[in-house]
Amino acid sequence: MANLCPPLSAGEDTFELHSLQLELDAVEKQIQELLVRQTELRERRAALESSRVSIQRDTNTLTTSTPCASLHSSRAPWTRSSQMSFTPAPGHHGPWVQQQRKTRARPRPRTSPPPVFEISTRNRFAPLRETERDAVIVGDSIVRYVRATLAKGKVHIHCFPGARVLDVSAQIPAILKDGESVGAIVLHAGVNDTRLRQTEVLKRDFSSLIETVRSTSPTMRIIVSGPLPTYRRGHERLFRADGLHPSRVGAELLSDNISRTLRSI
Repeated sequence: MANLCPPLSAGEDTFELHSLQLELDAVEKQIQELLVRQTELRERRAALESSRVSIQRDTNTLTTSTPCASLHSSRAPWTRSSQMSFTPAPGHHGPWVQQQRKTRARPRPRTSPPPVFEISTRNRFAPLRETERDAVIVGDSIVRYVRATLAKGKVHIHCFPGARVLDVSAQIPAILKDGESVGAIVLHAGVNDTRLRQTEVLKRDFSSLIETVRSTSPTMRIIVSGPLPTYRRGHERLFRADGLHPSRVGAELLSDNISRTLRSI
């Protein structure tokens, strides 16, 4: 069975509560960014400290080997130990004369360059983000000004003014024909059906809509949003003058509710 979420309603929320929630979400987002930045800085510091210790170790090794080269004169190259040979003095038979055989100088060993250290800058949180997918919002004119967002991925909105539930159902196959990259769908319809006051018919139409989505994409998450309650006294700022469509504040509040629901599934 598909995962169904309860209908989203903004009728009971106040504008002050919405402003406070938006500010809290912004603060939480800043905290998450600072935590990620703190982790990256700690990893970079650890890599730099490891590099400094290794360089100091190489420097100490070169320093301890220097006295071996200082035993020889700086003007003459280092040579092998002289080999002794004895030959008779020319021109007469007499005592043996000691001579030294010259040998070829050995070149000084070259000092190898210091090692080069590479610091990894890979983001270890990237694999978590790669698993997220896009979302689709399909509905009537109520979703015209909805601007929902995801942590990663896009939200595609398909608005059909004046559409009833079965009209939205007829558009599903064309919308989800390339739905491999879509992980969730939000269905917002019914406001044009409630005027007919046919409750049982509306229930059957919603069941048909859900079955259409399920048969088109069996693994997709299905979220039912709406219909919203009509204008009631005390919520003038959430609806337009017609008492049916949400105002700018109401559309922003509906967008925030849908965004939080998409991020929680």
